[in-house]
Amino acid sequence: MAESDKPLLIKRYASRRLYNTETSDYVTLDDIARFIRDGREVQIIDLKTGDDLTRQYLLQIIAEHESRGENVLPLDVLTDLVRSYTTQAQSVVPQFLAMSFEMLRDGQSKMVDNMSTMNPMAAMPGFEAMQRQQQQFLKSIMGGWPDATQGGGREEGADKPAQQDDLDEIKRQLAELQARLSEINEPGKK
Repeated sequence: MAESDKPLLIKRYASRRLYNTETSDYVTLDDIARFIRDGREVQIIDLKTGDDLTRQYLLQIIAEHESRGENVLPLDVLTDLVRSYTTQAQSVVPQFLAMSFEMLRDGQSKMVDNMSTMNPMAAMPGFEAMQRQQQQFLKSIMGGWPDATQGGGREEGADKPAQQDDLDEIKRQLAELQARLSEINEPGKK
């Protein structure tokens, strides 16, 4: 196992100072937060008792960020977390949160992978279907307008027969309306 794959061991002394065993120096909560943001797993152990204090310190880091106005957790989520400690849902919440964050990490990594391609949008799942829907939508609202659906990589004249049919239909409807108006204007004629 490579050195960076193992959790970074931090020992807490009786004085509550935190000691980085890799660099042989003392660290702060901000340092630990930076290690984690850099992708490093951290384990914090009480030197005297051997107790794992990692959870306690991670919660403390979160609480400090939230108290400084760096609100990541909405109030309703915090409220639901407090409720989960007093209900039967307690057994479901940890798995739900773990799965949610796993999905978030997967989504972020897929998005980063897609950003590295020539056209990042083209690599997204469902992009082609979305593009077809947009083209159909534009065609439906611009239908009958000359060259309205041209461009966007479309071949010149690709929809000429359909456009001509639409134009003929509009002309037919206009002729019908004119005939009706003529009937209304000439009351004796039916």
